[in-house]
Amino acid sequence: MRLLHTSDWHLGRAFHRVNMLGAQAGFVGHLVETVRERAVDAVVVSGDVYDRAVPPLAAVELFDDALHRLADLGVPTVMISGNHDSARRLGVGAGLIDRAGIHLRTDPAGCDTPVVLTDTHGDVAFYGLPYLEPALVRDEFGVEKAGHEAVLAAAMDRVRADLATRARGTRSVVLAHAFVTGGEQSDSERDITVGGVAAVPSGVFDGVDYVALGHLHGCQTLTERVRYSGSPLPYSFSEHRHRKSMWLVDLDAAGAVTAERVDCPVPRALARLRGRLEDLLADPELAPHEDAWVEATLTDPVRPDEPMARLAERFPHTLSLVFDPERGPDEPGVSYARRLADRSDQQIAEDFVTHVRGAGPDDRERSVLRDAFDAVRADETVREVAR
Repeated sequence: MRLLHTSDWHLGRAFHRVNMLGAQAGFVGHLVETVRERAVDAVVVSGDVYDRAVPPLAAVELFDDALHRLADLGVPTVMISGNHDSARRLGVGAGLIDRAGIHLRTDPAGCDTPVVLTDTHGDVAFYGLPYLEPALVRDEFGVEKAGHEAVLAAAMDRVRADLATRARGTRSVVLAHAFVTGGEQSDSERDITVGGVAAVPSGVFDGVDYVALGHLHGCQTLTERVRYSGSPLPYSFSEHRHRKSMWLVDLDAAGAVTAERVDCPVPRALARLRGRLEDLLADPELAPHEDAWVEATLTDPVRPDEPMARLAERFPHTLSLVFDPERGPDEPGVSYARRLADRSDQQIAEDFVTHVRGAGPDDRERSVLRDAFDAVRADETVREVAR
């Protein structure tokens, strides 16, 4: 059986000030053509279909168009909700849509009820694990500690239990939306850290033939059977080295996996440039980036006049301007904002405690801080879905 694995469409999202809806429509067309031309048997979409819980109307219309075009091909599609989606909204009408071969899996309670497709070698069971917000699903899965590893492990126990009841030789595919150990992050993914722990081990998914992951925006192979497709389009300059693609996966009769990357069309290359303004404007080696979307970091000791306008004369698609002035050995260190970069809310809070009283928090206090941050994030998730 041949699968096309994709995820993280983020319909409705902009890239800085650039409306990406046209590029997203171009991706949908490319997806449909790939399904047709490469004889795909099933499409799997591993979450974050939309960029937010209440997407703009134009994004909903594009999603509707995608569903109709996939249904017209007669190729089954399995989708799960991600942490950016409203699971309840995305799942509206799932029972009716199911009849058209579009299978929306947004309810955690149904994670062990697979979509079963058949080829000449027998059945393939597709299990959809929508994004599992630990604080909201801990009761459903009966876990004592609300963490990503605990709820995913409980969900996978249900999957393996169901798979054990099926005919010998049944192959299996799991769709999941999570941060799995070994994956490389970018700046455009929303933090899903719980209790100070961001990642779950890939061993959680042992026992199935293929795991189609979503959440991280770079296409990655964690093991031969566990892969991220990544987002089909760039959504931050941290993705400037990404090759945007989908996985074309073949499952043979025994469940062995072979995979091929299928490139996605991107509207424009990304470039991260760094240096003094005059150097960036004069350097002939930067000519290949003149048509790219540009993030420029200026290192001039004194901020130049009208830097954005001057950059735009050579790089008309400059979207982001950062100042990081060169400093002499006796000058103050990096800015407060730079010191906070790449630090979690938990780490920043612990640093504040240390600064105020001269000693860091003890284990009990760290636990209180973790619980507070987890509670706030869970409350924000509930509020966003309820809007």
